[in-house]
Amino acid sequence: MATLAGQLARSAASYPTKTALVFEGRELTYRQLDEEVNRHAHALTALGVTKGDRVALMSGNSDGFVIAMYAVFRLGAIVVPVNPRATSPELRHLLTDSGASVLLLGAGMTPAVEGLVELDPIERAPHVLALDVLEGYPSLRVQTASQPSTAPDVVVEESDDCIIIYTSGTTGLAKGALFDHHRMLWVGHSMASLGTTGMDRHLHVAPLYHCAQLVLFMLNSISVGATNVVLPAFEPQAVADALEEHRITVFLGVPTMYQLMLRLPDLAERDFSAWRLGFFGAAPMPPQAVEQLTATLPAVDFFQLCGQTEGGPTGIYLTPDEVRARPDATGRWPIPNCEVRVVDADGQDVAAGAAGEIIYRGETLMKEYWGQPEATADTIRDGWLHSGDIARVDADGFMTIVDRMKDMIITGGRNVYSVEVENALAGHPDVADVAVIGHPDETFGERIVAVVTPHEGGGVTLDGLREFASAHVADYKLPRELIVREIPRNPSGKILKHVLRDETVSR
Repeated sequence: MATLAGQLARSAASYPTKTALVFEGRELTYRQLDEEVNRHAHALTALGVTKGDRVALMSGNSDGFVIAMYAVFRLGAIVVPVNPRATSPELRHLLTDSGASVLLLGAGMTPAVEGLVELDPIERAPHVLALDVLEGYPSLRVQTASQPSTAPDVVVEESDDCIIIYTSGTTGLAKGALFDHHRMLWVGHSMASLGTTGMDRHLHVAPLYHCAQLVLFMLNSISVGATNVVLPAFEPQAVADALEEHRITVFLGVPTMYQLMLRLPDLAERDFSAWRLGFFGAAPMPPQAVEQLTATLPAVDFFQLCGQTEGGPTGIYLTPDEVRARPDATGRWPIPNCEVRVVDADGQDVAAGAAGEIIYRGETLMKEYWGQPEATADTIRDGWLHSGDIARVDADGFMTIVDRMKDMIITGGRNVYSVEVENALAGHPDVADVAVIGHPDETFGERIVAVVTPHEGGGVTLDGLREFASAHVADYKLPRELIVREIPRNPSGKILKHVLRDETVSR
C-alpha cells in the first residue's frame, strides 16, 4: 500500500461512495475512480507499457489527466507530465530526454505533436493516443471500455520510480527531476502537518503538470480520501464561483491568480464560509498584495509556501499569523520533514542580517536529474539540495528571498537583489506587474533596468518610479532604464528573466 496507487486503493476501500473527483459536471466516487484507473492500466498494458517505462502526459487540467496518471503509477511505470503549452521543440526535448514510449494527449494538444514532423525525428518515437477523443488519434478511453475493473497483477514497491517532473526551464533546456513513491508520499505527510485532512474539499486550478498543484495537493488529497474539484484553467470569476458552489475548504493559487481575483468587485461579499486554508507560492507576492489579500478574506488562514521542483517540492513556509505580521517575508520554518539552512559561499551558516543560498535536506528530495549525473552532483552536495535562491535572514529567523543567484545584479561593485527592487516598485499605484534585470554597462558593469506593465489607463515614467522607490531602497538600487511591456512568465508564475535580458541585449 505504500505507493501512490496503493493509497488510492486504500481510499477506495475506506470511502467507496465518497466523491473523489469532480470535473465539468462529471463526478467519480473513490470506488469508480479506482476502477477507471484499473481499466486504463490494463489498456496501457495492452500497448506494451511495463514497469519502469516512461509515459508522457500532455494535457490541461482534467479528470482524464488524473485517471491516466494513476494508471501509470499502478503499472509501476513513470509519469512524465508535459506543459500543455509546450512548443514542438520543447515537447521533442522532453520525449527524447525521458525516452517516453507513450504520449497521451488531452484536448487541444495536437498542434505541438503535429509540429514534430518539421523537426529532427525522434529515434524511438512514442505511441501517441488521445486521453478521450481527438480526430486522427486512437482513444485510450475507448480502449478501456472492454478492460476489467480489477487491478493488474503488477508488484509495485515504495522504492520504485514513479514520476519525472521537468524543471521550469527558465534559463535553458528543462531537466527532469526523478522521484520514487517514497518521496512523493513523504510530501503528503508534510502537507498533513500543515492542516490538510481527508475531510477537505480541494479546488485544483493551477496546472496539474506542475509539482506544486500536483504533488502538494492532488496526490496528497487522494491519498487521504479528500474530494477534488478540478477546473480546466484559471479564470477569476470561475474560481470564485467554484469556491462558493463546491464549498471548497483548501485552495492553492500562484500570486498572479490572487492578484487578479482581488480585482473582482464582489470578492469580499462572496459566501466563502467553508474556505479555511489558502496557500500561495511558486513566485514572490508583493507585500502590498499579501496585505490586501488577508484584509479582503480575513476568515481564511493563508500559508506562504516557497520551494522548488527538485525538493519534491519542499522548502520553507510562513504560518497564517506570520503571513499577516510579516507580509514581506518568504518563510520562517522548514516544511515538515525537511531541514533548511542559509549558507555563504564556504557552506557556513550566515549571520543575522546577511544573505546566502538556501539549501535543503530531507526525505522528499529528488533522486537525481534524469540522465544527468554531473548536474545532479552539482545540485545535491553532501545530501543537501542547493536551491540557487538567495535569502536574507533576520534575527527572528524570518527568511526573505531576494534573488536567484544567477539573477543578482552587480552595479558599481555592489550587489543588488532584484526582488527587493521589484517589491519597492510594485507598490506604485500605476504598476500592475514589474521585473528588474541587469543590463551590461561600460561604467557600472551592469545597470538596473525596470520592466513594467502599467495598470490600464496608468502611466509610468522612469523619474516617477525612481522617486517612488527611493523611499524604500538605497539610491544605487534605483533603476536607470525603463521598459514598458508585458512581463513574460512561465505557467507557475515565475518571471522569465532570461527572455527580458536577451531582449535588452538585442535592442
